[in-house]
Amino acid sequence: MVERIALIGGDEFRQGCEEADRAILNAVGAASPKVLIVPTAAVEGSPSMAVDNGVRYFTDLGADAESLMVLDSSDARDEGLADEVELADVVYLSGGNPAYLLDTLSDSTVLRAMLDAYDRGAWIAGSSAGAMVLGAWMRFRTWTQALDIAKGLVTLPHHERADPETTSADLVRDAPSGLTAAFGIDGRTGCLAFSDGWKVLGPGAVTVYEAGSWRKFSSSESFTLKPG
Repeated sequence: MVERIALIGGDEFRQGCEEADRAILNAVGAASPKVLIVPTAAVEGSPSMAVDNGVRYFTDLGADAESLMVLDSSDARDEGLADEVELADVVYLSGGNPAYLLDTLSDSTVLRAMLDAYDRGAWIAGSSAGAMVLGAWMRFRTWTQALDIAKGLVTLPHHERADPETTSADLVRDAPSGLTAAFGIDGRTGCLAFSDGWKVLGPGAVTVYEAGSWRKFSSSESFTLKPG
């Protein structure tokens, strides 16, 4: 069972995202949860702006928020940066370029630290590109194996722009074998994994694609995946 994973459909750190992000912080159960903002995917734009926005946003929500400036493969192998992950309650991967993010984190020291933190109870969150790399597969130009933290899944962010019927047909035709489900997640909307299933929070919807069909869920609705 996948749990303590938060998949955000994009437009992170903005008005409308608070419902999902407060739910993450509440689930941690600490008075001031430690949140690390990882701007790797934003390196082609403005990673400093991404972390400034993220730190300010989560601080306003009551978290102890800091940046983890993993900008390239050298940073991802840095033991000092990996050590910072040990105390995190939430590791949040920002949006940007998913291919660059996946290439930078794969088989890295920082990724191992993230997985260790997850195993001890931390949440792993990602928005847009950050959510895409967390799945078993990533659909970005081509299908690519991803980090498989959200096991068996693929995230399709900014899904408010997509047509479910077309997406469903594309997945039936092209999806790799072994894929359990695809989550089409609207911007500013979160799909959070708890021990008893998934919950949608935010102003948009989550469209779940499984076995050639699809279901749509709105904020505060919960769901489980169909038996394999």
